[in-house]
Amino acid sequence: MTVNRPRAARLLAIVAAALLGLTGVPGSPPGAASASTATYERGAVTGLPIPRFVSLRSSEGRARRGPGLTHRIDWVYKRHGMPLRVTAEFEHWRRIEDNEGAGGWMHYSLLSGNRTALVQTDMLPLRIRADDHAAIAAYLEAGVVARIVSCGPEWCRLNADGLRGWAPKSALWGVAPDETIN
Repeated sequence: MTVNRPRAARLLAIVAAALLGLTGVPGSPPGAASASTATYERGAVTGLPIPRFVSLRSSEGRARRGPGLTHRIDWVYKRHGMPLRVTAEFEHWRRIEDNEGAGGWMHYSLLSGNRTALVQTDMLPLRIRADDHAAIAAYLEAGVVARIVSCGPEWCRLNADGLRGWAPKSALWGVAPDETIN
């Protein structure tokens, strides 16, 4: 029996992607995003870091059970700009998960490299400077999706519906704890 090498490599990639999607970063609890204790792998298709954060490009995106249109739809995301974490790649498909750990395989054309964050703390003060004692520009409710302008070690500058200011990185989902964004 002869083995088709490219097909065998593709099948191995699917198995590896599925394992990455289920187990996350070795040595970290499921769903953890701590990049300080893990080394990033590179995606076989894009060469970009895995895991990484992206956002939903359109107002609707379907997450499927597997990488292809024939697979069942498990989730339908309906928030433009929703932050998602890419955990694996296969051809034109990306394995994604949301802030609750749910997800599936989504076509790459539905994803954007624009960085957004989901506010995790209710009535989060958006400050005019990256300082706990700075004046408050606004309060953000839990669940608000804001565009990330930049992030330092502890604070991120956000734009939420025209409101601009700084919020602690620890109150956001969509940016790794040790990640900086310029």
